[in-house]
Amino acid sequence: MATVVHLRIGDLVWGKLGRYPPWPGKVVSPPKDLKKPRGKKCHFVKFFGTEDHAWIKVEQLKPYHPHKEEMIKINKGKRFQQAVDAVEDFLKKSKGKEQNSEGKGEGKGKKAASKPLKILEEDDEDLSALKDPSEKDLTDSDPEPSTAERLGAASGSAFKWEASPVKNDPHFHHFLLSQSEKPASSLEPISKRLKIIEEDTSTSIQAADSTAINGSITPTDKRIGFLGLGLMGSGIVSNLLKMGHVVTVWNRTAEKCDLFIQEGARLGRTPAEVVSMCDITFSCVSDPKAARDLVMGPSGVLQGIRPGKCYVEMSTVDPETITELAQVITSRGGRFLEAPVAGSQQLSNDGMLVILSAGDRTVYEDCSSCFQAMGKTSFFLGEAGNAARMMLILNMVQGSFMATIAEGLTLAQATGQSQQTLLDILCQGQMASTFVDQKCQNILQGNFKPDYYLKHIQKDLRLAISMGDGANHPTPMAAAANEVYKRAKALDQSDNDMSAVYRAYIH
Repeated sequence: MATVVHLRIGDLVWGKLGRYPPWPGKVVSPPKDLKKPRGKKCHFVKFFGTEDHAWIKVEQLKPYHPHKEEMIKINKGKRFQQAVDAVEDFLKKSKGKEQNSEGKGEGKGKKAASKPLKILEEDDEDLSALKDPSEKDLTDSDPEPSTAERLGAASGSAFKWEASPVKNDPHFHHFLLSQSEKPASSLEPISKRLKIIEEDTSTSIQAADSTAINGSITPTDKRIGFLGLGLMGSGIVSNLLKMGHVVTVWNRTAEKCDLFIQEGARLGRTPAEVVSMCDITFSCVSDPKAARDLVMGPSGVLQGIRPGKCYVEMSTVDPETITELAQVITSRGGRFLEAPVAGSQQLSNDGMLVILSAGDRTVYEDCSSCFQAMGKTSFFLGEAGNAARMMLILNMVQGSFMATIAEGLTLAQATGQSQQTLLDILCQGQMASTFVDQKCQNILQGNFKPDYYLKHIQKDLRLAISMGDGANHPTPMAAAANEVYKRAKALDQSDNDMSAVYRAYIH
């Protein structure tokens, strides 16, 4: 018969969430505005080594001390060891504080109180005022001994983890307290956020878990293929490898694969070979023609597709191309997902992309750990084609905005105003962002090293305008911006960063 574990505020535990490995944490009081989920009994846990908090059902919790050796044996990894070290450091500090407190009490000739130690980290808020008064087993005044004293001799065999996939667990409501404690500077990198949005019965928009920044990803056991190692693909593959995925790579220019082979990737000789060797194959190439050629050309993806194989198109292309690719892949029994990414080379390198997905929902779920490794969040937008539409709209806005920034900087110069002062003003106002700061700095320094190719943003503007034509919707701002980018391309700026559109105004 399983031992019933009664936990209280401050108890150290091992918490298991869905497919993720058990992780060390501490039972804490939830914020006032975060209601306890209905249903089975659960406790609010803060995990060590991360900024993660979650409601965890009691059957998914084990006391820390009696199961420490067991967990260390079954879990490996640098991040996991860092979390365990954080627990041990915390215990040492807590013990030191307890001894100091007792020493002070004895010095006054009084016996120290026998009240159990309230376990809070030095940087924790005092959350005692936020506790749910109905939680009788989670009060500091409870006279029960600590977890270690109560269960120090308990057997690990008395526990069985309950299978509980994250996507089906209504008790899982992750959040980051750090997001509400301190508003980040507009020029600081945005922290990765964890979001779970309840599934809609129609075209749901669900942001996936994104915990790569905390190192708590459990890589899928599926074999991953990746086709295309350009500005975006290179960063994506690097992050997939760092997070422990088994990746086979291919690139039209084979030399680009060498670095990733050194990092542990496998080499595929053709797209067809990669697809035949892997369970899920991603591709990220430059434009619709390249995407079609990769699938339907000689030794292309289509020759390697078999029933059950997954193909994920990450290129920014038009909806018509996505529809065509989805049809040919599924006609061979394959499973198709589109997943274009919003971001830049730097964001790709940092694993901070935003992934827009549409198509086969089960493929989206199978790609969960991959998306966590490469991005800060991902969205599922329904049927294939929707992600392409949304991505073109986003890039249309970004491209038009970049052209306007360049126009403002050149107008400032033409009217005798300081361009640096204009940038300083922009960065102190409502338009402040890392995008504005970085792109303006590029222009002022004459540094147009590509972070997002100018030729690609012009291609996206062209596709967005065409999409507007198909919907009989006017796109005059995008059309004007597109002409400026075409002028920049005529000035040989295609392979420079999109901020090089500035040069179209000064020639």
